[in-house]
Amino acid sequence: MTGLLQIVFDALSLGSLYALGALGIALIFGVMRLVNFAHGDFIAFCVFAMLWPSTNAAAIVFAGNLPSWLLVPLLLLVGAGLSVLSEIIVFRRFRNANPATMMIASFALGFAMRNFLLMLYSSRPKSITLWPTLGLPVEILGARIPMLQVVTIVITLVVLAALTLFLKRTRYGLEMRAAAENFTMARMLGVRANGVILFAFAISGMLAAAIGLILATNSGTADINMGANVMLIAFIATVIGGLGSVPGAVAAGFLIGAASVIFQATLPNEARVFRDSFVYGAVIIVLLVRPQGLFAPKSAKQRV
Repeated sequence: MTGLLQIVFDALSLGSLYALGALGIALIFGVMRLVNFAHGDFIAFCVFAMLWPSTNAAAIVFAGNLPSWLLVPLLLLVGAGLSVLSEIIVFRRFRNANPATMMIASFALGFAMRNFLLMLYSSRPKSITLWPTLGLPVEILGARIPMLQVVTIVITLVVLAALTLFLKRTRYGLEMRAAAENFTMARMLGVRANGVILFAFAISGMLAAAIGLILATNSGTADINMGANVMLIAFIATVIGGLGSVPGAVAAGFLIGAASVIFQATLPNEARVFRDSFVYGAVIIVLLVRPQGLFAPKSAKQRV
């Protein structure tokens, strides 16, 4: 029973991370039909925003010493600002371009951001100590669960609940849902395109910052490539859930996280190093059976 409970918490914790990443990607895709492959670099950038060179080029100041009530909102604002700035400077000029052109632009943006961080901080991972008490275990029904896992799950549930209320009860939320369903028709009915898109990018950027904080707390390091794996899995979750379906992307993120943990727990020891191969194999099977995704919106099903 204790072992099963540990697997459940591991699956929920990892799935929460993937769900937050998939949510950030799905929001942008919903309003712009853009798969933002720079999202992983947003994650890394938000973590490195806690580090900045001082007047001495060899010295680095750590902003993680700030109190939580100041650090967390500050990082969320950095993520939102960075994402909004990328829309204004880069993606706005490609709104009427081919989706492949926007995708290439996102690759170029991510590459530029990665090399900017490389220029400032080099490729060596930097040590970060964020909230070390979150690494301590807590006992839940006899199982010893790291506090960080519990916090990650709770944060994800709160974010999902808040975003659900935002999408269903606010004007901007309703406009975002309308734009995701049919952006051209939504604009003809008076939806403010710039406002909807900027809101989607701001939320996506804040989600990237939240993921960065969780990764940095868990690993204790800031790495230029730390967002790459989450970005890849989040994109896969977006496809599995059904492109254009925000709830589907979140559900698929949890499913992939659960699959990863289950394979890790059940595969023979010599096969566990190939866990990701089994996960991606399961993804291929799902897409063969449901090429439009598990929770694709009706419009996507009709196109398929």
